[in-house]
Amino acid sequence: MLHRLRNINLYSPEPVGLVNILIASDKIVAISKDDIQIDSQWLTSDEDYQGKRVIPGFIDGHAHITGGGGEAGFKTKVPPVNLSQYTSAGVTSVVGLLGTDDITRNTSSLIAQVYALREEGISAWCYTGGYHVPLQTLTGSIKKDIIHIEPVIGVGELAISDHRSSQPTFDEIARIVGDAHVAGIMTGKAGIVHFHLGDGSRKLALIEDLLNRTELPPRTLNPTHCNRNIPLFEQACELTKRGISIDVTAFPESDSSEEYSAKESFEIFHKKKLDQSKLTISSDGGGCLPQFDTQGELIKLDYGRCSLLSDTFKELLDQGYPEEQVLLPFTKNVADLLRLSQKGEIKVGNDADLIVLDEENQIESVMALGKWHKKNGMMLRLGSFE
Repeated sequence: MLHRLRNINLYSPEPVGLVNILIASDKIVAISKDDIQIDSQWLTSDEDYQGKRVIPGFIDGHAHITGGGGEAGFKTKVPPVNLSQYTSAGVTSVVGLLGTDDITRNTSSLIAQVYALREEGISAWCYTGGYHVPLQTLTGSIKKDIIHIEPVIGVGELAISDHRSSQPTFDEIARIVGDAHVAGIMTGKAGIVHFHLGDGSRKLALIEDLLNRTELPPRTLNPTHCNRNIPLFEQACELTKRGISIDVTAFPESDSSEEYSAKESFEIFHKKKLDQSKLTISSDGGGCLPQFDTQGELIKLDYGRCSLLSDTFKELLDQGYPEEQVLLPFTKNVADLLRLSQKGEIKVGNDADLIVLDEENQIESVMALGKWHKKNGMMLRLGSFE
């Protein structure tokens, strides 16, 4: 299939200006300010976008693709996330993981769901492990999982500073990160450990200890949910000065004054003039979002939605931030951290994952791997059971 997109206002994420793009199969094969000459009989589609903005597809680096939850009994297990919940939100690539429930859900089912999403037309990978130590793996070894199982790119989400964690020790965590790092070196994969952060008073102390007491590279330590309370976010921001990338979650709207929204986190991170490449934003889509009292009793339950990722993106554009700045934590920063070389940027040779925005900063069309999933506001492709 050949698609020619004419007169698009391209943000790659960098502003490129008015260009034409040629897409062959699942790849971007040409980008030019001049006409791309090709016999029209070979074109599957040839459209003039009249200056509409085109941006890279979003990479959701933290999603419970098999569903999360179970913290209020078996009835609260969140079902797997359907394809259109990703693509309608502009997500063309996703990284799946296990959380609290790494027993009734396991690495085997996680990998199977990765393959299912790929068959349905988007790009997907996953972490091995889950909240608890010993880690839930497929082969019995972190290194073997990452080295021998193609979709597995690292470890996550390993819980620390949370009453639901297995209270891992420094030595246990250091060994896990070391194994992930070596596997990453051997394969060219991310080789990181994606840490779930709870509301515990220790916050990021364990990660600081790893920086101070080991030779492990900072890039291998990747804390998420860093915006769940204000002191945690402030500490996380300081750690980016030492080379760590931090992830914030597009949580549902909350009345709490003790946490930052993903939008607020972006704004504060930007105002601090920190290295903007060290911030990513993810949805926690399909994950259970419980709130507990001091005795560990559940007091409120919600769940993550992929749509909150695109909502956050729109809010930031509506606020007046330039596209090239807002795009980074949704696209290029994630691709760079996870070593997804064909993702995060619209350039020749990369996968044809892109979003067309309308004048109101809404997602109008979504292409994943060269195929339209959403076009002019209409969903064209749905998951197998939608």
